[in-house]
Amino acid sequence: MLAEIETDKATMEVESVDEGRMGRILVGAGTAGVAVNTPIALLVLEGESPSVLDSVPAPDSVVAAKMPEAVVANALGPDLAPEKDTGGRVFATPLARRLAREMHLDLAAICGSGPRGRIVKADVEHAERTPQSVGVHPVSSLDAVVEPPYERVPHTTIRTIVARRTLQSSREIPHFTLTVDFAMDALLALRKQLNALNEARPDEVRLSINDLLIKACALALRTVPEINVRFTEEAMHRYTQINLAVLINTPGGLVVPVVREADRVGLADISGTMKALARKAHAGKLQPEDCQGGTFTLSNLGMLGVRQFSAIINPPQACILAVGVVEPRPVVREGALAIATMMTGTLSVDHRAVDGAAGARYLTALKQRIEHPLTMLL
Repeated sequence: MLAEIETDKATMEVESVDEGRMGRILVGAGTAGVAVNTPIALLVLEGESPSVLDSVPAPDSVVAAKMPEAVVANALGPDLAPEKDTGGRVFATPLARRLAREMHLDLAAICGSGPRGRIVKADVEHAERTPQSVGVHPVSSLDAVVEPPYERVPHTTIRTIVARRTLQSSREIPHFTLTVDFAMDALLALRKQLNALNEARPDEVRLSINDLLIKACALALRTVPEINVRFTEEAMHRYTQINLAVLINTPGGLVVPVVREADRVGLADISGTMKALARKAHAGKLQPEDCQGGTFTLSNLGMLGVRQFSAIINPPQACILAVGVVEPRPVVREGALAIATMMTGTLSVDHRAVDGAAGARYLTALKQRIEHPLTMLL
């Protein structure tokens, strides 16, 4: 293995495809904002002399093989797209520009330490620590914040991307929410019965409430397919697969691995898949394909005691379901007060793609699956 590369959703190991040894490192460990197709190291192949590197340009003059700008901009998004080298422009990496905006720093007053004097992340962070030496100034007096003593914790790549995507979602997507209470007694009884079929079975195939909710959400999407969509300016994309994305909280931030075709696979397969994805997520070993292709997202904070919440839609999807704690509550049944095990679910919907009536039909279908779970076996 040569290196670990952290993307917005996963950490990937890069292995050598040739025999040999590392001859020269071009991009040091911990470097942020490395462009696609940038050389990161040079290999001395088996049988070659280290002197072959003498004819290779120095690291600061290595020119990456550039992809078309439209392709790079589309892949990275507007905030991370590369800058054009125009006259009079201050040369800085996209990450350095964003940090400077957040810290209200003047890029023109910062001395760059990157190749050809380009300003990098470390230069901006150094400028924040020594503002008087680089002419730092707040944008306005209203921006000045007096903070108590604090410890600076650098953002992980995942945290940065989560911040950008949630801001984009709340700014660009017109959200509305629908809330329903689900009676969970029958679902819990079925789970207990299935897990008791073989007490000696390993934990890998023991069902959780979340496993059953994934299945119920997927089957309800099959009943109301107009929820399983994406809005674009040209047309509505109605997905022909039902891929459930499930939010998992890790030390580095939120990740959203996907259970593919969750309406077609069995509960034991869903349970095993989710446990495997959770282990990979907490180890930072999720691959990009583990998090791609989701059509609907489930967010569950019930294990943390949260009763009800509204989640931000995970673009480009149109809906996300937020569920809370499963707990006994007083309810009225046939005119009499009773105790039932209940759970509250809130569906956040992109109003550009889905109308309120369609959202309500989906929650009705989901309620039917949860309160009559034997229908999931049909």
